[in-house]
Amino acid sequence: MPVTTLDGHEIHVNDEGFLTDHTEWNDALAAVLATQVGITLTDEHWKVIRFLRADFEEKGETPTLRRVSTVGGMGIKELFALFPQKPAKKMAYIAGLPKPHGCV
Repeated sequence: MPVTTLDGHEIHVNDEGFLTDHTEWNDALAAVLATQVGITLTDEHWKVIRFLRADFEEKGETPTLRRVSTVGGMGIKELFALFPQKPAKKMAYIAGLPKPHGCV
């Protein structure tokens, strides 16, 4: 697995840039990752990210967009507004989680 340096910390990533060890993630790294995909994090973004990480800890896999919407209570339109174009991939990337199953 490749290793890259972001914000002065070495992190392990896969070929697509997703973290391979979710324990290397922290809030400061999330802000750096968000900037890389053109997003400035707001409280609403953090709400989604916190849900993703908590759900991942509970279920052992990255929640899909549908799960974030139904279980997390965030509307699909809201998620597309917060994470434009490919929300599931961007949410997982910023949250330091693997790409959700079903994402291309």
